[in-house]
Amino acid sequence: MTTPHNIQPSSTVQPAVGTVPGARPIVLSARNLALAYDAHTHALRGVDLDIYSGQSLAIMGPSGCGKSTLLHCLAGILAPTGGRVLYGERDLRDMRDAARTKLRRTDFGFVFQDGQLLPELSALENVMLPRMLAGVSRRKAKTMAKHWLAALGLSGLEERRPGQLSGGQAQRVAIARALAGEPSVVYADEPTGALDQQTGQEVLHLLLRATADAGSALVMVTHDQSVAAACARTITMRDGQIEREVTR
Repeated sequence: MTTPHNIQPSSTVQPAVGTVPGARPIVLSARNLALAYDAHTHALRGVDLDIYSGQSLAIMGPSGCGKSTLLHCLAGILAPTGGRVLYGERDLRDMRDAARTKLRRTDFGFVFQDGQLLPELSALENVMLPRMLAGVSRRKAKTMAKHWLAALGLSGLEERRPGQLSGGQAQRVAIARALAGEPSVVYADEPTGALDQQTGQEVLHLLLRATADAGSALVMVTHDQSVAAACARTITMRDGQIEREVTR
């Protein structure tokens, strides 16, 4: 599998938040983001972060450091108790639950560790369903689904159900589902964690290439240093804060 052309081996310290690497536009920003469950339990402590269009970002850190919580706040799944998440002119914190749910259907894509495909639906139907729920016609949803399944090397497997696919093939279906809606941001939580090393690398490179080709930002939580090293940026978290940030 060929590594995408925009993934470079060398690395330098990332410029301060607010600058734009390579003049990429900022698609989403977190400012002084905080989430406290009670007076003694703080999952996030004043996080500042910019997400750039078409760029991949890995979030690393030990278990319990806040990386998944940060991803869920950036995606509007969790509402922070302090700070802001700005998507364009909108602050996700101020949006109603129904509006955030609609935003996740229309503007965001998701890839999870286990894929979370519906077992009773075919690969094609799994990719089509979110588009149809978002109001896209069945015909257009089918065209979009076929395009992305083919782009991810799954031509001829459209009618197979998840149980008839390998782990790597199932994750490709999940990636196709995430990208079929032409999202501004794709959120991935340990997308290669359940795969063997070789299959995981293949899926990772497909995910990086596909999101870059689509112009979507990729925000990925991972424990795997090699996965993080393939991304354009990496932040390392500790105790709910960004400890270190690197760009490549």
